[in-house]
Amino acid sequence: MTAFPQRSLGKTGFSVAAIGVGTNRWRQGVNDGAVKETYAALSEAGTPFIDTAEVYGFGKSERLIGECLRQHPGPAAVASKFAPFIARTSPKQMQAALDASLRRLGRDQIDLFYVHFPFPFTDLDTFGDGLAEAVKRGKAKAVGVSNFSSDQMRFMADRLARDNIALAANEVHYSLLHRQPEKNGVLDACRDLDVALVAYFPLASGRLAAAPDGKDPKLAAVQRTLTEIGQAHQASASQAALNWLLARDPHVIPIPGASKASHAKENLAALSWTLTDDEFAAIDKASAAMAPSR
Repeated sequence: MTAFPQRSLGKTGFSVAAIGVGTNRWRQGVNDGAVKETYAALSEAGTPFIDTAEVYGFGKSERLIGECLRQHPGPAAVASKFAPFIARTSPKQMQAALDASLRRLGRDQIDLFYVHFPFPFTDLDTFGDGLAEAVKRGKAKAVGVSNFSSDQMRFMADRLARDNIALAANEVHYSLLHRQPEKNGVLDACRDLDVALVAYFPLASGRLAAAPDGKDPKLAAVQRTLTEIGQAHQASASQAALNWLLARDPHVIPIPGASKASHAKENLAALSWTLTDDEFAAIDKASAAMAPSR
């Protein structure tokens, strides 16, 4: 087993693999065999960073991950998320949800516990209280937020600081085709606060790994650039896309989805090489030409 390059979860003192794995397509009873092969490959390669949520398959993702953890008892960093649906936002409800997630995972403590999204009209102090309680109970090593704006994450960082707890991460949509975190202040807030930006859909649901799109010249230009740069390193377009995110800022931790062992290995192989400054600039230029709606 070799150690993956690590990235810090903000000021928490904890770190995880620089590329994690999104599991929204891992479903107990649906793709158990492929997922277990995928997890075995990840575990063999190093200490994986596994990202899930209670709503993924209504608990089926967490249950399947729990089976994987039991079959491969080596070290792993696991993150999950609390979904604050209507009439389900109190700290007590958050603790009950965390306990249920831990039972499904077969763990006494989770490495990173998020609020999945900011429910409208809910006082953010309520979420802060719940996250702080999770740490105080010893049920979560670190806590974070997901899909929070820059102002919301600054508020949460201040709230948690009152209990001497650092905000670990904000998990948001970020890729070469969706660069809003650079424009809406989230990336700047991560830098200012020293908070990890965990990037979901970093390969734009596979579009950045696909062959050039003949119907979209701007997208095709990004895809060609990634393919050419990947080939220069005997690597893939998806590895080039992940490397761009890693080079964009040291706070960024991409979590591409993978439910096949070959895809997981390919994604992690991006950690074995880096972009040159000219390659980074070429990818950046192609991406910047995309329409704002992307």
